[in-house]
Amino acid sequence: MRKIFDPQLTFGQTPIEDIKIDMRSRDEIPKLLLGLKHIYCDKELRQAVFDILETVTPERVNSKNGHPGMDLWKILVMGTIRLNCNWDYDKLQEIANNHKTMRQMLGHGMMDDDKTYPLQTLKDNVSLLTPEVLDKINTLVVKEGHKLLVKKKTRR
Repeated sequence: MRKIFDPQLTFGQTPIEDIKIDMRSRDEIPKLLLGLKHIYCDKELRQAVFDILETVTPERVNSKNGHPGMDLWKILVMGTIRLNCNWDYDKLQEIANNHKTMRQMLGHGMMDDDKTYPLQTLKDNVSLLTPEVLDKINTLVVKEGHKLLVKKKTRR
């Protein structure tokens, strides 16, 4: 059965809510990671997103047998980054295996340098995020953004 994410931290792993993101960077990656961090930290939004993601497991897969598959959180992170940065799978593989903040967001600690993502694994898992699934998630995220804007305006 696919896990949403592994709640058990490993040695040297930074909790997602504590990941420091460089907001001075003009690159798109930190801004995307900040949005993903918000999804992760907002329990209601996170549950709604994962309810959608749980539908991506192919029907032919028996959840009681075989390899558990990539965590849904990792699929969401990599799929979001790949789509928004307009990367091919080779670029995604390079960044997922070597970008420090991205690896923290994927749940890797300082002792996980040997854990890498083969190209075919990325293709098989990230491709599960179909346009229909991404539209549903996008709708949730846009509604959350509107709520945040209303809160910000009322505080002024």
